Amino acid sequence: MKIAIGADHAGFQLKESIKAHLLAMQHAVIDLGTNSNKPVDYPDYAEAVALAVREGQAERGILLCGSGVGASVAANKIPGVRAGLCHDTYSAHQGVEHDDMNVLVMGGRIIGPLVARELTQAFLNAKYTGEERHQHRLEKVKAIERRFAGHTSDA
Repeated sequence: MKIAIGADHAGFQLKESIKAHLLAMQHAVIDLGTNSNKPVDYPDYAEAVALAVREGQAERGILLCGSGVGASVAANKIPGVRAGLCHDTYSAHQGVEHDDMNVLVMGGRIIGPLVARELTQAFLNAKYTGEERHQHRLEKVKAIERRFAGHTSDA
């Protein structure tokens, strides 16, 4: 699978660990930065990963920032991206199976490398079920996205 991965400075170390794990598992990895612990802005990396997924350059994305919250909020601004902040394996696979989550977000200051690898594995092994109840709900989410496409807000 081709995976886009990105992080801010607070997620850099964990990104490097996950990237090595992905490569060892024979996945193709698009590393969109950052490349050091030097302070940077998480929205830049969240947008890059989200766009790679939206535009089909990657099948799925993985994002990291300090808590995971900021990167999740930013990635979800990109239409077609369904980013989920997960710190447990149930959420990591259930988000894909029920909600067609395509970007996994984790907090680099919240979890360690072992848990991150477990979450990554759960996320990548999961498949969207397409069950009627889930598809119905996903269509409602997409309808919300369409209704607000092009609207801007300072909120």
